[in-house]
Amino acid sequence: HLDYSPVSWREYFEQMEDVCVGPADSRDVFRVYKAGGDGPLLVLLHGGGHSALSWAVFTVTICSRVTCRVFAMDLRGHDSLPPYFFLCPTPFRDVANVVRACYGETPPPIVLIGHGVGGAIAVHTASNTLLPSTVGLVAIDVVEGSAIDVLHSMQNFLKGRPKSFKSMDHAIEWSVKSGQIRNLESARVSVVGQIKRYAGSDCNNKKQKKNKNFISVYSWRIDLSKSEKYWDGWFRGTSNLFLGCNLPKLLLLAGVDRLDRDLTIGQMQGEDAFVPPCSHGDSPAFVLPNSRLVRRTNHSSHQLEVPPPART
Repeated sequence: HLDYSPVSWREYFEQMEDVCVGPADSRDVFRVYKAGGDGPLLVLLHGGGHSALSWAVFTVTICSRVTCRVFAMDLRGHDSLPPYFFLCPTPFRDVANVVRACYGETPPPIVLIGHGVGGAIAVHTASNTLLPSTVGLVAIDVVEGSAIDVLHSMQNFLKGRPKSFKSMDHAIEWSVKSGQIRNLESARVSVVGQIKRYAGSDCNNKKQKKNKNFISVYSWRIDLSKSEKYWDGWFRGTSNLFLGCNLPKLLLLAGVDRLDRDLTIGQMQGEDAFVPPCSHGDSPAFVLPNSRLVRRTNHSSHQLEVPPPART
């Protein structure tokens, strides 16, 4: 019997903080999770509809292999505090502003790591040199050509998933059994960041509102379907921007067949592209190449220590 009950973020991160950025009269608040106290700063950016908690299992694993600090943040609109992130024309500026709010104008050496939309934001952040201390870039499932092709079927996918769940446990169970999250441990800690409990009039499900006996329901925290007109802009041009970043970098994909024309040419010309058998940010398969890249980003006194692999 599998356990689908939620697990606290405290099992994976050391600290949770709500960070305020922007002018005093229109401040935005972003939730961040932190771990580690020394070494380079891994800024982790989640995919659309997910949350910073999708990096929980990765955080524990990477910190066991490499001396580093983890900084996982909820993108705009993926918590209840800031407006929807797709209304912000430059979400990558959010990343720079939140990092500066926590570490000042001279943050430690940074490795930007992003999945999906978060990967596109990481590429734009690095390409625009918004965080000058950036020393590495990792993009997971970010391929301009194939991403734009998949976006055409995104609405059908969103319409096909349940609109609500009767409990958080049922939401976690659906996420695992449907294959949306393949790692049960990750689902138990991260689905909490995707699903929110709505009560009565706060619920966005019309059928539930008509039910007078309705008390509460668990539904999606963010309605991705409302962002359709922005989807193309998330990925357009990211392949060339990635190739043009003069940094140690990795592109992690489920298979080499997902490379588009620009990235295929880049790989043939010797660009760094690592293609492990992983398909999502909840998979531990991409921890090893990430730890290798972090080890390459030695910076002055921030010498990285990588323990030898455990014997099996």
